[in-house]
Amino acid sequence: MKIEEKKNIRNHIRIYNSLTRKKELFQPIHKEYVGIYVCGPTVYNHLHLGNCRTFIVFDLIFRYLKHLGYKVRYVRNITDVGHLEDVGHLEKEKYNGEDKILKKSRIEGLEPMEIVQKYTISFHSTLNLFNTLPPSIEPTATGHIIEQIDIIQKLIQKKLAYEKNGSIYFDMKKYRKSYSYGILSHNRIDKLFSKQKKFLKEKHCFQDFSLWKKAKKNHIMNWNSPWGKGFPGWHIECTTMSTKYLGEIFDIHGGGIDLKFPHHECELAQAIGVYNNKLANYWMHTNMLTLNDKKMSKSTGHYLELKDLISKCRKKTFHPTIIRFFILQSHYRSILNFSNKGLIDAEKGYYRLMNGIQKLNFFSSKKKKTNSFIFDVSQWIRNCYEAINDDFNTPLLISYLFKVSHIINSAFINDNDIETIHLLKKYMNYFIFDILGIQIIEKNFLEKSSKKLKIITEKLIKIRTEERKKKNWILSDKIRNELYDIGILLHDDKIF
Repeated sequence: MKIEEKKNIRNHIRIYNSLTRKKELFQPIHKEYVGIYVCGPTVYNHLHLGNCRTFIVFDLIFRYLKHLGYKVRYVRNITDVGHLEDVGHLEKEKYNGEDKILKKSRIEGLEPMEIVQKYTISFHSTLNLFNTLPPSIEPTATGHIIEQIDIIQKLIQKKLAYEKNGSIYFDMKKYRKSYSYGILSHNRIDKLFSKQKKFLKEKHCFQDFSLWKKAKKNHIMNWNSPWGKGFPGWHIECTTMSTKYLGEIFDIHGGGIDLKFPHHECELAQAIGVYNNKLANYWMHTNMLTLNDKKMSKSTGHYLELKDLISKCRKKTFHPTIIRFFILQSHYRSILNFSNKGLIDAEKGYYRLMNGIQKLNFFSSKKKKTNSFIFDVSQWIRNCYEAINDDFNTPLLISYLFKVSHIINSAFINDNDIETIHLLKKYMNYFIFDILGIQIIEKNFLEKSSKKLKIITEKLIKIRTEERKKKNWILSDKIRNELYDIGILLHDDKIF
């Protein structure tokens, strides 16, 4: 595609902005550059498919903007400290919330950073299976403690934060005297918290949220600060890392819809307080992926991991690219309900497209077909770009791909039109492989994977049996737990 054509397509991208609740023409701050920040995972467990949807969608956006010639800086963080359990909206705890990573380290008998490393590797491995491109920068919360302290100090200087017993809180009352809280989620804070009576006594108001928490004596993860040993709050890390790598204001901030409130709302409030701007020009949120019409959630145990779909323990298994294709067949702002039937239909659709591409590659200009007609490929190309320019409407784009695939499979292309065949090959590859990120499935993929898994599993079981005979319960339990994580349940004899 010529540079002029790419620039013309760029001028018609429209994005639904959660901040304004309407589609807006995309106009990057810098003409040739785009900055994107996406909230990454809290690495205390394996990804579930609901998480994967967000990262697959933003991978598509990353791919598309690069396809159009933009130089994209895509920043996706790793949360490895400060994400407390049972905190609720803003912070309705009496400090009985526990850091998710610390809790997992206690359960698994590992150091916190071992948990971080284990599940960061799992995160990357999962996204590699889905053929997602790595981000430009992947910062961690623990790697930016100094910068977070600096932002907190600026909020204190502006009298938008206060210190109490070694903890720092965002002062909501003072903030709301100058700014409006709730502009992103469109929630009214007075109504949301009007019935809440229990909160930390050291806070001025129950609506205030933590920027820095004083560490208790037994709290392993802590850092020195001007206020004593402690650790950062969850919200401050993203305001800090996004502005460090993308500037005080950047183009796109993304994440799952469950992060809109309170996480993104608090991020935005912090940025407005420090820099007096809206942090990002476009706020994008992917909707939920449900399981049996209920939200997937690790905390409730109602979720599916990738291994649940590709494991040979199931009667029907699916290649990760089928799952990716299934996800992209729904618009990112719509709720997507997971079903086995949906995946089977996606698999059939995938092979229809692949058959079309295969036939297209074997078209010959020497043959003639009596039922052929000249296909308007230029209009088809325009339709495809218009679809994806309309707030990344992948379902509509895929419908156009199916349409041309049907025409190819029905031999309704005029073989004498070499230019049409050339353009179809070129743009089918662009849309399917470069932009949607769909892969060609290797033959016997699952069978090969299953054989390797079987060999490794048998070796691990053998090692574990030997360790149990030696009464090395720590190692044997660890092997059993690791096998359970990939869907293999062992039943032990009581004695040897």
